[in-house]
Order: sequence, then C-alpha cells, then structure tokens
Amino acid sequence: MPGAHQSLVARIEHVRDPRQVRDLPLESGRAAEDYEFQIITVPRSSSVGQVRAALTDQAEYGRWEHARTRIYLGGGKKVWLRRRIIRVESTLGQPPTL
Repeated sequence: MPGAHQSLVARIEHVRDPRQVRDLPLESGRAAEDYEFQIITVPRSSSVGQVRAALTDQAEYGRWEHARTRIYLGGGKKVWLRRRIIRVESTLGQPPTL
C-alpha cells in the first residue's frame, strides 16, 4: 500500500543502571548515575523516515534526547537516547531555615 506508514522494527534496550555499560555518551562533569539510557538497535532494512518518526516520538513523549548514533558496516544503526534523572530531596519534617 503506497504512502502507508509502517512501524519501525527495532530492538529497544532500557538501561536504568548504566554502571556496567562502557562507552556512555555523557556530558562533561556528569556521572553515569545522573542519566538513564535507551539504546535502540535499528536494522538496515529500516527507512530514514521510519527511524526519524520513531525517534521523534521518543523525544516528544518520553522526554528522551539524542546522545549518539553509530552506523555499522552492514548498514545497521545503534541510537543512544538519554534523559536526566532528577532527584528531589524531601523537605518534610525538617525545621525551616531562616
């Protein structure tokens, strides 16, 4: 069916504890524990439009940002997405500071 949008067939790996993963795309001054990662492995048969649509959806609805793309000899791609973990300290039960 021409013009029909086909879904991207990819393997998605979600990394919540990145301490065992090497070669992480980090900003300078940040630790691996400050981020969670999603690694999307894209087969070579996927079109650019399919990949773009999938990554746009992840960025828009999942608050992921693009960190790295690797293109392999066979044409496959591995895309790293990351988002920062915001840790909030509780202020309940603490006396107010003046």
